Amino acid sequence: MARSLFMGILGLLISGCATQRLAGADLDSVQRPAFISRIEDGAGPRSMVFRDDDSYGGKLKKLEPKEADRRLVVKLQRAVTRFEISERLRVNTLTQLPREAPWTQTVDPAQVASSLESFLVEEVPANAPDYELLSPLGADTIVEFVIQGYGMRSKGGHAGAFVEGYGRMFSLSGRSEVWRRPFHVDQVAAGAPHLDPFKVGKDPELFRLAVTAMLDEVAATFVKDLTPKDRHGSAPKAAPARLEGNGPDSVHVTGRQAAPPKPAEPELPAGELPAPDP
Repeated sequence: MARSLFMGILGLLISGCATQRLAGADLDSVQRPAFISRIEDGAGPRSMVFRDDDSYGGKLKKLEPKEADRRLVVKLQRAVTRFEISERLRVNTLTQLPREAPWTQTVDPAQVASSLESFLVEEVPANAPDYELLSPLGADTIVEFVIQGYGMRSKGGHAGAFVEGYGRMFSLSGRSEVWRRPFHVDQVAAGAPHLDPFKVGKDPELFRLAVTAMLDEVAATFVKDLTPKDRHGSAPKAAPARLEGNGPDSVHVTGRQAAPPKPAEPELPAGELPAPDP
C-alpha cells in the first residue's frame, strides 16, 4: 500500500509537466513505428547529496562533501547500468501497449540497434542518432525516449532518487512531432521515505530499486499517452502488474562509555562512505 501511495504522488509529478497530447487520428496514420531509447551524455548517475545539503557534515567528519558525492556516484554506477535504465523504459512501455496496430507492426529492436550501430549490452547512444538510417527498415514514425538526468539528491537531511527526461513521437518524413511528454520524477519532492545515502553506499541495490520503480511509473504514463481513446482501433488491454522487491536494512549498534580518552576514529576504507545510522 505504501508503494501505491508513493507511486501515485510520483504520477502527479509526471503529469504536472507540459505535454503535447497524441491525437487518435495521428496514431491511426502510423504504419510502422521504431522505438529508440537513449541517455544523454553526462546524464548520470549524479550525486547532489553532500555538497548541496550540509545536514551530513557531522557524519562525514573529515571526509570532504565533494569526495563523498564522488564515492556515492561510484556506488550508483554499480547499482544500475545506463543500458538497464534505457532498456527498462523502452521494454516496459512497448510490452504494455495494446496488441493492435500500429504497435503490432513495430520495427524489430535488434534491427534498430544494428542500423544505428549501437550495442545490446552496455553501450547506449548518448547523442541523437541519424533517424534516416531506419527508413530502409520500413519505419515511418519514431518513438523516442530520452533520459536527461538521474541519480540522488538531498534537501534538509532527506535524500532520494530522481530521474528526468522526455518521450516523443514524430514522423520520419517531415519530423513533425505528434506527441511529447517531459517527465521529472523526484522522491524528495514527492515526500517519499528517506533514501539514506549511507545505506545506499553499503547496499547500492536500494538505489536500483528506487530508480526502476520510477521508470516503471514513467512507462505506465507513456502507455496511457500512446493509447488515445479518440481513435478507431480497439480499446487497450490492462497493463500487466510489475513485481517489486524490498532492499535490506543495515543495523548499527553503539555503546556508551564514560571517560577515558576517546580513541582515534578509524580511517574510512578507500572509496567507502561512513556507515549508516541505526
